[in-house]
Amino acid sequence: MFLFALFITLLFGGAQDPPVAWTISSAANEDGHLQVVLTAAIADGWHVYATSLPREDGPIPTVFRFERSDRYELVGDVSGPEPQEEYDPNFAMVVRHHSNSARFVQSIRATTQDTFSVAGEVEYMVCNDHTCLPPVAVPFGVQFNEHAPKP
Repeated sequence: MFLFALFITLLFGGAQDPPVAWTISSAANEDGHLQVVLTAAIADGWHVYATSLPREDGPIPTVFRFERSDRYELVGDVSGPEPQEEYDPNFAMVVRHHSNSARFVQSIRATTQDTFSVAGEVEYMVCNDHTCLPPVAVPFGVQFNEHAPKP
């Protein structure tokens, strides 16, 4: 009976909230382009890796994938905050990462006057100083309507 109780405690009692929560929103910028804003709220002690890393034999970078559509065009690449660069004991190498929060923006140009959605996924890896969790792909979608400029 003790082993069963221990198993249940480890299975359910040890469950924690994920160390990263993503918020997706839309905005318009001064250039008349629309923006998909992807914000990561990162738990204390954890970090997500930057969109580009110094080497390919370590953690995976954060990657944003957008579904193709004839209703919008991507303008440039995803922009984000300047990452921290430091030694990561999990990979025994210097890496670039974000802690606490990180805000990424993809500009888009509407090719329609109609309401449309932008969908995609963000793939990322999260670590602390002692462990890493497997990479996760999180789907997202955001709708543009009243502030879509006329093509």
